Amino acid sequence: MKAESYLRPEVIRQVGRLDLRAKFIVEGFLAGLHASPYHGFSVEFSEHRKYVPGDDLKDLDWNIYAKTEKFYIKKFQAETNVTGYLVMDLSGSMAYTYRQELTKFEYGICLAAALGYLMIHQQDPVGLITFDTQIRSALQPHSKRTQLGAILAHLSNLQPSGTTDVANCLHQVAAMVRSKGLVMVFSDLLTEPAPVIDALHHLRHRGHEVILFHILDEAEVRFPFEGIVEFEDVEDHQRLTVDALGMRTDYLEALAEFRDHYREECSKANVDYVEIDTSIGFDKALMEYLVQRKKRF
Repeated sequence: MKAESYLRPEVIRQVGRLDLRAKFIVEGFLAGLHASPYHGFSVEFSEHRKYVPGDDLKDLDWNIYAKTEKFYIKKFQAETNVTGYLVMDLSGSMAYTYRQELTKFEYGICLAAALGYLMIHQQDPVGLITFDTQIRSALQPHSKRTQLGAILAHLSNLQPSGTTDVANCLHQVAAMVRSKGLVMVFSDLLTEPAPVIDALHHLRHRGHEVILFHILDEAEVRFPFEGIVEFEDVEDHQRLTVDALGMRTDYLEALAEFRDHYREECSKANVDYVEIDTSIGFDKALMEYLVQRKKRF
């Protein structure tokens, strides 16, 4: 199986362990970069580069020199300082899937795991924050290899349930995270947009870069239902019976308006807004991270 195939959610679902999922997603992504017009980006992921006159000698990797008698710079250790925060929505609505292999939550934690894998590979500190109606857990950022294991172990034990308060929790994140960093939010955003957008402005005001990964199920995006269908809210369990064909156009128009609103408001706030559904390969989201990283340096 080609490495790139692991970018497809239906394939990654067959991999049981989250650490292997993260590894395969990243390896597939990097393989795709090497074979694409974005090859220049892939070079950014090498941990070392050759020494050139003018580089600070203190950044030389003497272990590499001892093996090769050539001078190499520890690139990311020397040149970058991005602290990442993976912020994961634990609400019950994230547990939904209609016909895809991964729920929104499973998709989100695979994506978060892959981004954590990338950041640790780049020797960047990364931490994890989870929330529903309040902050449930917080792992402080570290760049040691052991941090990835801690993050993946925590993610693998999470179960989405209950209601959520995205806006309040993002305000809490803004208040608790004091060092400026890259805040990556994973949520279906099934709540009133205005308070969430206000919280995003709060994060930006605190000096953070923000990527908002808006994760919806493929069925929530395409509305493939037919006939008389009963829908149940997974958070408050209210039920609604509708004529699917009769409401499809109105639903898709409302969804488009909802996403357009987020896109416009995030643009005003200088927040990267990434629309994703659970049928889309992970490379789209990883590329957004990489582009954001390039913008910072």
